[in-house]
Amino acid sequence: MSETDSFIEEVTEEVRRDRLFALFRRYGWIVLVLIVLVVGGAAWNEYRKAQDRAAAEALGDELVAALASNDAKGRAAGLGGVTASTPGGNAMVEFLMAAAQAEAGETAAAVVSLESIATNGELPAIYRQIASFKALTLQAGTLPPEELRAGFEALASAGMPLRLLAEEQLALIDMAGGNAEAAIGRFQSILKDAEATPDLQQRAAQAIVALGGTPDLPQQG
Repeated sequence: MSETDSFIEEVTEEVRRDRLFALFRRYGWIVLVLIVLVVGGAAWNEYRKAQDRAAAEALGDELVAALASNDAKGRAAGLGGVTASTPGGNAMVEFLMAAAQAEAGETAAAVVSLESIATNGELPAIYRQIASFKALTLQAGTLPPEELRAGFEALASAGMPLRLLAEEQLALIDMAGGNAEAAIGRFQSILKDAEATPDLQQRAAQAIVALGGTPDLPQQG
C-alpha cells in the first residue's frame, strides 16, 4: 500500500469515527431511553409477579383460616370476610361460600352467591356455566319445571362443556314429570355419546333399567 493510499484510508476512518460520534450525540439519548425502558420493564414484570404471588399466598392463608371451622355456618361467616384482588379469586371465594351456605341449609343464600358468579362478565365462561349449573341443581325442588328445564337446556347446547351433565338433569326432569319415554331417550343418547364419562354412562344405564328399558350400550372396539 502506498503512502497516499494509507493516508486516504486513515482520513476515511477518521471521517467515519467523527460521523459516528456526531450520530451518537444526536440520537444517543434514544438508545439510552430504550435501554431504560427494557430494564425498567423487566423490573416491573418481576415486581408484578412478586405482588401476584404475595396476593395469592395471602388469599390462601385467609381461605384456610375461614375454612378451619367445623361448622358450615361458621365457614360461611368466615368466607364473608375474605376478598380477593382478582375476579377469579373472588369467584373461588364465592364458590366456597355457596358450598358452605348449601351445607348449612341456606339454599337461597347459596343461590345468590352462585348467581353472582354466573352473571359476572369478567369471568371465563366455564366459571359462569358451572355456577349456573350448581344454582339450578340447588333449586331443582323449588323452581317451576319449565324454568328449570329452560336453564338446563341452555347449558345442554352443542359445544357447552357441561352439556352431558345438563342432559342428565333434563332426563331427570322428564322422569319427575312422568315422561319415561323421553327420559329413556335422553339417557340412551348419553350412553352413546363419545364424551360421556364411565360414571355418567353407568348412571344413565341404571336409570334406563329403573324406568323399565334396556340400555343400548355402545359397542366396545
